[in-house]
Amino acid sequence: MLELAIAHELYARYPEFSEGRLAKVRSHVVSRASCAIVARELGLGERFASQTADLSAEELGRLSRNRNVLAALLEAVLGALFLEHGFAAIEQAVVDAFRSRIEYALTTHVDHKTELQEALARSGKQVSYVVISAEGPPHERHFTCAAVVDGAQLGVGDGKSKKAAEQEAAKQALARLGAVVASGA
Repeated sequence: MLELAIAHELYARYPEFSEGRLAKVRSHVVSRASCAIVARELGLGERFASQTADLSAEELGRLSRNRNVLAALLEAVLGALFLEHGFAAIEQAVVDAFRSRIEYALTTHVDHKTELQEALARSGKQVSYVVISAEGPPHERHFTCAAVVDGAQLGVGDGKSKKAAEQEAAKQALARLGAVVASGA
């Protein structure tokens, strides 16, 4: 339902965009990270914490700030609204709630991994990502990943998930490749 509402909005607002660009923007807008941001903006974590009495205050605080919990909470709320009111009645409210994420995806490059993959494909190369380290307890992991091309480490990134660390590594690799291209190497 969320993907449909966002896809419909993007298609209607940007008919000149290619299918690929629309898909990239939609993918970012409906991602777990974006859902968690919207859930925070809507205060769902605080509402969850105030309605749950079976857990300790510390555990409630941790859960109410957890990205995966917030994203799941938002998805559950959207599902309940859909079942109660139907798609047509809630579509615009969903789009409005995600408006800042749409604008962010349109104005900020958010998928460095895809950009790196496409840049390397033009020269017949491929990137692989290697986890250098994973530290912390399962609910608070911190990852360091490297982007490796032809055996050379072109970028290293850190993040709270492997995906986030890989995005940062790809961003560094793109910057490095840009410097190599600019210098004529």
